[in-house]
Amino acid sequence: MWPSPRVMLLAAGLVWWLVCPPGAVGDSPSDGTGRSINFENEIIPILDRYGCNASGCHGKAEGQNGFKLSVFGFDPEADYRALVMEGRGRRVFPAAPARSLLLRKIDGGLPHGGGIRIPAARPEHRTLHDWIASGAPFGSPDDPRVVAIDLRPNQVQMKMGAQQRLTVTATWSDGRQEDVTPLAGFQTNNEGLATVSEDGVVTSGEMPGSVAVMATYLGHVDVLTAIVPRLSSLASPSETRPVPSDPAASSTNVIDALVDERLRLLNIPPSPPADDATFLRRIYLDLIGTLPTADECRSFFADSGEDRRARLVARLLRRPEYADYWALKWADLLRVNRRELGRKKAFQYYQWIRASFARNQPLDQFAQQLIAADGPLDENPSTHFFQVVKQPHAMASTLSQVFLGVRIECAQCHHHPFDRWSQTDFYGMQAYFTEVAFKTSSHGETLVNSGRAKTKHPRTGELIAAHPLGEADGLGDGADGRRRQLAAWMTSGDNAWFARNLANRIWAHLMGRGLVEPVDDFRLTNPPTNGPLLDALAAHLVANRFDQHELIRLITSSAAYQRSSHPSEENRNDEQAYSRFLFKRLDAEVLLDAVCQVTGSREKFHGVPAGRRAIQLWDSEVPHDFLRMFGRPVRATACECERVAEPTVGQVLHVLNSPEIQVKLADAGGRIATLEQEMKQDDRLVEELYLAFFSRPPLASERAVAVDHLQRSADRRQATEDLAWSMLNSLEFLYNH
Repeated sequence: MWPSPRVMLLAAGLVWWLVCPPGAVGDSPSDGTGRSINFENEIIPILDRYGCNASGCHGKAEGQNGFKLSVFGFDPEADYRALVMEGRGRRVFPAAPARSLLLRKIDGGLPHGGGIRIPAARPEHRTLHDWIASGAPFGSPDDPRVVAIDLRPNQVQMKMGAQQRLTVTATWSDGRQEDVTPLAGFQTNNEGLATVSEDGVVTSGEMPGSVAVMATYLGHVDVLTAIVPRLSSLASPSETRPVPSDPAASSTNVIDALVDERLRLLNIPPSPPADDATFLRRIYLDLIGTLPTADECRSFFADSGEDRRARLVARLLRRPEYADYWALKWADLLRVNRRELGRKKAFQYYQWIRASFARNQPLDQFAQQLIAADGPLDENPSTHFFQVVKQPHAMASTLSQVFLGVRIECAQCHHHPFDRWSQTDFYGMQAYFTEVAFKTSSHGETLVNSGRAKTKHPRTGELIAAHPLGEADGLGDGADGRRRQLAAWMTSGDNAWFARNLANRIWAHLMGRGLVEPVDDFRLTNPPTNGPLLDALAAHLVANRFDQHELIRLITSSAAYQRSSHPSEENRNDEQAYSRFLFKRLDAEVLLDAVCQVTGSREKFHGVPAGRRAIQLWDSEVPHDFLRMFGRPVRATACECERVAEPTVGQVLHVLNSPEIQVKLADAGGRIATLEQEMKQDDRLVEELYLAFFSRPPLASERAVAVDHLQRSADRRQATEDLAWSMLNSLEFLYNH
C-alpha cells in the first residue's frame, strides 16, 4: 500500500531539508532580478506591512499561540529562527511551499486568529511562496541594504475633503531605487486633520491646519507635511478671503509676523485683541498661578499708560509666587519625590529648583548643574535627581525627554518605530550614566564618577562607546567625567533640540498648546505646526543666553498671546494656528488656591505648616482629594502627560456638590460673609464679587440679574453664597481664557 499523501510530502520535505537546509540559497531566485531573496530585505517588510509583528499580534511580549516575532522586526535573526527552525521547522515546507503552515495561516487555508492577512492572489503571497521554495534563505551580509526612503510628495496644500496618493521610493546601498509603496507603513499625527489608508492615500478632513503623514520601511522614515486651508464661505470654494493682520504688531514682534503668515496660508482670520480685564486675569494665572485681587484689578484698570501691560509682566516676574509656580512645574518634570528621597532630601531638591527660578538662573546653567551634578549631596541638592532615577538607562531616557524633548525609551528594546533612534543610539546615551555612583565620605553621602563601565549592545554583545544622540562619534573621556561633557553638548546654543524644546515648553504653557505637541515628543514624524516660529523662539532664547524672563516678555507682548479667546465663525475650528487664545483648564493646585482666595478660607494640608498654598507644595505625596481629582501628577515619570488637564464628570460633580467647597463659601469668617456684612449696597457687593471671581466688573445685564436676585431673597447672606457658588461653577472661573 502506498503511503498517504501527507507522509509522502513529509518525506520529500525531509530530503529537501538535508540537501538544501534552511538558510541555503536555492537554484531558482524568485524575485525576477537574478538575486536570491533576502529575509531581512523582502520578508520582514511583508510581516511589517500586514501587522504580523505588531504588538497586538505575534510581536507582543509573550507572542501569540506559541509563535513570537520581534516587535516591528527589530531582530531579523530571531524572527528567522522562529519562522524556519522553531517547532522542528513546521512553519515552512520547501518541498511543497503551498502546504507551509505560514502560508496556509496567512491566506486562510487554516483557521487563523488574525483572519486572512494576505490572499493568495497578492504579490506578497507569491514572494513568501518563492522564498520558501528557494530553501527559505536568510541572505548574505553582503546583500544590499536600504539606506534611505523618499516620500513623494513631501509637501502639499490640500483642499478640505481632497485626496492625495503617496509613493515611497527606497534607495539601496548598491544605488538601486525601488518603489516600495505597497509594503510601506503609513500613519498620520492628527486624524482630525487627515487620515491615510494602508495603501498610502491621504484624505484631508474638514478642519484647517497642518498635518504630518509618516511613511516607514525597514526602519527608515520620511514625512509629508500637508497644509489644509479653511474653505471660504464665499460663493466659490476656490475663492479666499484675505486675512487681516496688524502690520505694526508684525513689524515689532517676530512672533506676530510668523503667526500672521501662517494664518494667511490657512485662510483663517484672527480674533480681536482681548480687553484689559481678560489680559490681567490671563497673565496672573500664567505667570504666578494666582488670581489678581479686587484692589489689583482696580489699580490696573486705572493705569492709562500705553506700556501698562509690559510693566505688569515685569512686576509679576519679580513676585515670589512666580518662583513658587515654576518650581512646581519643574518639580513635576524632575521628579521631586518624597517617597523615593525622604522628606529632608526631597525638600533640599525642591529648594534648589525654586531658588533657580527665583533668581532667574539661565536655563542652560540650570540643566548643566543637574546633568553633571556630583559631590556631597547636602552641598549639591541637584544630585538628588540621580537618587530618584536610579538606573543609567532611566537617567538617559529621562534627561533626553526633559531637556531635549526626545523620547528614546522604546529604543532600549527595539528600533524606535516613528523615529531614527536605534538600540545603539539608546545605549550610547546610557553609557554616559554608567559612571554614576554614591559613596560615604567625610562630607556625608557623595555622588562620584566611579570609572568607565563598559556598555554592551543587549542583542549583539558589541561594546558601545558613549556618544550623544545624532552624533556618530563620542565626546571623549574627560578627566572630570563623561556627564560634564554631555551637559556641555546638550545645553550648547548649537544644540537645536535643547533650545527648541525649552522654547516649546514655555510657549505651550503660555499659549495652551505647543508648536510640537506633545511637548516632549520631538521627532521627524511629529514636526512643529509652525517650524519658522519655533526656530525664531529658540533663536531668541539662545541670543538672550537662555533667559526665561526674556522669552516670556517676548511671547506675552505678542498680539497672538493678547488675542481674545472668543472664536469667530471663520476660526472656531482652528486648534493649532493661534488665531485665538485657547481655553486652558486651571492646574489642580492653581484652581484650589483660586477657590481659597475668592472664599477667603485657607486650606490646611496634612503635615504642612499652616498658611502654605497649593502651588507651594513641594511634596506630591501630600494627601488631598481635590488635587488628586483635578489631575495632580504622581511624579512617577518625566512625561508632561502625568498632569491630567482634560475635564472629567467627577470634577464637575465635585465643584457642584463638594461639602468642602460649601464650607468655604459659608465660612462665617470668610470673604463671602465679610463682604455681605460690610457692603450694604447690593450694587457694590455684586461688583466686588465679580472682581474677585472674574477679575472684571459685571456687565450691565449681569449686574441687573445679580442685584435682583439679592433683593428678591429673604436671606441676603444665603443669596450672596448662592451667587458666589454659581460664579465658582462657571467656565469663566474654572478656565484661563
